[in-house]
Amino acid sequence: MHRHQHHDLGPSYRGTVMLDLGGDTGALIIHTGRELHGREIEISRADRDGPRTHSAVRERHVLDGVFHSAVYPDLEAGVYTVWWDDDTPAGAISVTGGSIAEFVWPTSSPSRND
Repeated sequence: MHRHQHHDLGPSYRGTVMLDLGGDTGALIIHTGRELHGREIEISRADRDGPRTHSAVRERHVLDGVFHSAVYPDLEAGVYTVWWDDDTPAGAISVTGGSIAEFVWPTSSPSRND
């Protein structure tokens, strides 16, 4: 998880997040608690040593209420590592083209395999 904040992020309302789904493109939503509001969570392709990308946790207003999440709207299909910090994975999630994958942020630090 990125430890810095870029902006003071306000809430996101219905219809303000666009997802590009179809073919080999999917999306990922990471559900978190309110305490992570404004923090950035990094992900990377599990099968590559390439760069990580991040998204900020924001308050999301939907028909059913309010929740907090980070949204990755335009991901190539594949398995992604979700990073707890710079060195520790929080878990992995498979993103399938044409669909939305959902990951629940762990409530405590995952154990490291050193």
